[in-house]
Amino acid sequence: MQETFKFILQARQKFIELVDSLSIEQLNKIPTGFNNNIIWNFGHIVVSTQTLVYVRTGVKADTSWVKYNEDYRKDTKPTRFVEQAEIDELKAIAIQSIEQIAKDYENGVFGEITSFSTATYGYPMDTVEEVIALTSGHDNVHYGYALAQRRCL
Repeated sequence: MQETFKFILQARQKFIELVDSLSIEQLNKIPTGFNNNIIWNFGHIVVSTQTLVYVRTGVKADTSWVKYNEDYRKDTKPTRFVEQAEIDELKAIAIQSIEQIAKDYENGVFGEITSFSTATYGYPMDTVEEVIALTSGHDNVHYGYALAQRRCL
């Protein structure tokens, strides 16, 4: 699992580099043909991983503790201009949350989980290891969307 966490962190760092390379206006612009923007895609990976790993495994009861969940959770769209302070906080949470998940994993916080399937992939996940591996794929899908959106700016 250490390699999986390392890969997730490296991919998130690349996403952060993309975010850092664009202006705040570019991050907030919804390109023609899309229903969201680059900062939404970034925020979405941040909140989704925390929800999948902690709530779906039963470690946490609900998502009330996930900062920005209401803005970036599944089935949301950008509704406001995201300011620099929030962008900076999302970047910090993107790394810190994975580091915390890795620590919690090493400390045995995650026990048996109730099997579930995500809407994105439809594949049943029966272990926290599968949920964490899904994070890597999910992050990269949204990084790919963000790269495509950058081309449209």
